[in-house]
Amino acid sequence: MTALLIAMTARAQEAVDTAQFVAVYDYECRTQDDEGKSVTDKMQIVVQIGRTMTKSMPISAYARTGTFSKEKMKAEYQEAYLHMPTVWTGWPNGQSTVRESIFPHEFEGYEPIPDIVWTLLEDTVTVGGYLCLQATTTFRGVDWRVYYTEEIPSSVGPWRLRGLPGLIVKAENDAHSFCLAELREEATPIIAPEQKPDVQRMDYVKMLRHRNRLFSNKQYPKNPNYYINLESEISHMEVYVFNNDGQQYPFANGYPLLTKAHVYKPLELTEKNEIQLK
Repeated sequence: MTALLIAMTARAQEAVDTAQFVAVYDYECRTQDDEGKSVTDKMQIVVQIGRTMTKSMPISAYARTGTFSKEKMKAEYQEAYLHMPTVWTGWPNGQSTVRESIFPHEFEGYEPIPDIVWTLLEDTVTVGGYLCLQATTTFRGVDWRVYYTEEIPSSVGPWRLRGLPGLIVKAENDAHSFCLAELREEATPIIAPEQKPDVQRMDYVKMLRHRNRLFSNKQYPKNPNYYINLESEISHMEVYVFNNDGQQYPFANGYPLLTKAHVYKPLELTEKNEIQLK
């Protein structure tokens, strides 16, 4: 039923490939709340693996059907703490495209698919029932240890991690971890970024610098909207509050409106903030 609803929604958008199978990953980020207490934020991401491209996205984006759901609303609000973008690898024309919301705007960054230089290790370990080999890398200033299985002949992984001789089953470092939770045979359409006139498009590294500069600011955990005039911005937006079991979740124009946040743990660094953010 989910696959059918996704396919119906996709008719009005551009399908650029068809997924051969879908990988669902559990993602965790170990960080601190606005009072400095240790917290672990959690969400799931979905990776559609097609013939010529892949698409990695928050699970709420994959399951978006246009119908109201308490679980969906809660998932979207929780995902806002984790800054997980939607990533197309191989679109357009073999490039990489990254789309994400940095309130109150939506951004799209593009660049050639980045090369990830892996160090392959000989040790084997069983992860999630798969016999895995290990590999390490430093990708844009962040160290990773990953576990991949040649039992699944795909060079794909979660988020932007890729390029090994087998599907990445697990990837981790001190702050972040991805772990394969489910592998599905779903021939669903891979949809290109929706064409919206107000999306701000730019070179991806420029977008990455903008994201890291805003979210790494010390004001961010206590006041996630410190960098804008919030009252002015939301005055022309549709604002509503979703109430679930006494917990309130404010949204503006369909996007979660955080009143508190957690310390930002970037997945990628830029040259200027690499030392500052480590």
